[in-house]
Amino acid sequence: MASVETLLQGVTISGPIEEHQRKILTPQALSFVALLHRSFNQTRKNLLERRKIRQAEIDRGVLPDFLPETKHIRENPTWKGAPPAPGLIDRRVEITGPTDRKMVVNALNSDVYTYMADFEDSSAPTWANMVNGQVNLYDAIRRQIDFKQGPKEYKLRTDRTLPTLIVRPRGWHLEEKHVTIDGEPVSGSLFDFGLYFFHNAKELIKRGFGPYFYLPKMESHLEARLWNDAFNLAQDYVGIPRGTIRGTVLIETILAAFEMDEIIYELREHSSGLNCGRWDYIFSTIKKFRNNSAFVLPDRSCVTMTVPFMDAYVKLLIQTCHKRGVHAMGGMAAQIPIKDDKAANDKAMEGVRADKLREVRAGHDGTWVAHPALASIALEVFNKHMPTPNQLFNRREDVKIGQQDLLNMNVPGSITEEGIRKNLNIGLGYMEAWIRGVGCVPINYLMEDAATAEVSRSQLWQWVKHGVTTAEGKRVDKSYALKLLQEQTNELAAKAPQGNKFKLAAQYFATQVTGEDYADFLTSLLYNEITSAGNSLPASKL
Repeated sequence: MASVETLLQGVTISGPIEEHQRKILTPQALSFVALLHRSFNQTRKNLLERRKIRQAEIDRGVLPDFLPETKHIRENPTWKGAPPAPGLIDRRVEITGPTDRKMVVNALNSDVYTYMADFEDSSAPTWANMVNGQVNLYDAIRRQIDFKQGPKEYKLRTDRTLPTLIVRPRGWHLEEKHVTIDGEPVSGSLFDFGLYFFHNAKELIKRGFGPYFYLPKMESHLEARLWNDAFNLAQDYVGIPRGTIRGTVLIETILAAFEMDEIIYELREHSSGLNCGRWDYIFSTIKKFRNNSAFVLPDRSCVTMTVPFMDAYVKLLIQTCHKRGVHAMGGMAAQIPIKDDKAANDKAMEGVRADKLREVRAGHDGTWVAHPALASIALEVFNKHMPTPNQLFNRREDVKIGQQDLLNMNVPGSITEEGIRKNLNIGLGYMEAWIRGVGCVPINYLMEDAATAEVSRSQLWQWVKHGVTTAEGKRVDKSYALKLLQEQTNELAAKAPQGNKFKLAAQYFATQVTGEDYADFLTSLLYNEITSAGNSLPASKL
């Protein structure tokens, strides 16, 4: 193999490096990231170009369908995904959140079965957030993460086994601009995956687990194939058996829903199932069909998990996973406790209970919560209705889902001014926090992340584009959208502390709600606001 010195040629870092981060940004680890980049970045870029071609086809009226060229994979009942790995047999409640030190300790101390440590939608990818997140996970795995913040101590509990750690790297579309290799920014996916895997794979195995990942934002089985190739190279490079890594794929794009069998097939020995990424799925549906008036959806609050296209997606995901012997994970309960209003809190928690009951009865093997206080509700429901470690035996052979079911946009409800203002508030609130380096934000007692902000701006764009009329009889056009945006910006800015970023957020948001320009992702649109690139340092000088 090439030497570390050879691999580091052409690698530069423009983010500041603090002393405690040096154990992560080692020459050996960065040379491994460089190897991943040189092996896979061109394929990644080709796949992103393929997304654009697919979007152009949809804009011409070509609706997605199950692929004829992979029919043999879907119809072959004999192949299976990997058996559940150690620590992933029972996943009935998973908590998710960013990788800041306090969150990591609190999540690992929660009464849950796994913790998804998130470098993606609930993290703003500042250089400090991304590298410190790696430091925190490195320390947590080695049980050396305890710390004090003022008078309060944060310590990992020692009275029971901690939840299994699963890491979500950034999606294929995101780059890490603070690291360039041969003049190109490195893929955020490969940077996050590479550093975590290189430092922790063998330590995790020694502790009876393995390097486990959640894989976001994929739009085709070819993107899953790229992850599988990266997994194989990584395992060969550090000398552990292929199949040690596990990846659970978030089905959070409408196109991936037509390729679920194929995605599991591509990852076979590394597959640990699929997950219903509900908010991103709604975002993707609006995004892909934003130019088609037949796909206009009502207020976000009307688009529940029981509307036809969402119900079909859930049923097909569970059936597909269980047919292939892998977990079918449910979606996020984003509620957070309402401490000063018991009646409102009771109503919100009852909504969580009903949602989890729907999931376990549908056949899901586990579910997500955003706040530790919700874990007990989810556990209670799953313990009562799923006495077994999972429901892989529930094959849902009664389910028959076709193209029309996945594309059935018959969603009752209307578009209201209140719905428009709510979307503006969520989008502004999230973008303002993101620019400040915060990736998940409590808004109206819901933990909002990038996915919900994407739904908000995509609905606004779509409503203006197609000139919809509100329930109050008002036509939604560019001037109306910008007028309401200004009103909501002024209201939010007046309530916020001095130095807030609402005006800057509104400048960006204004470009996205007029039915004209449409950025691929809000996070890509805003990324330059949070980069802190300074003088470039060759990695060989570390």
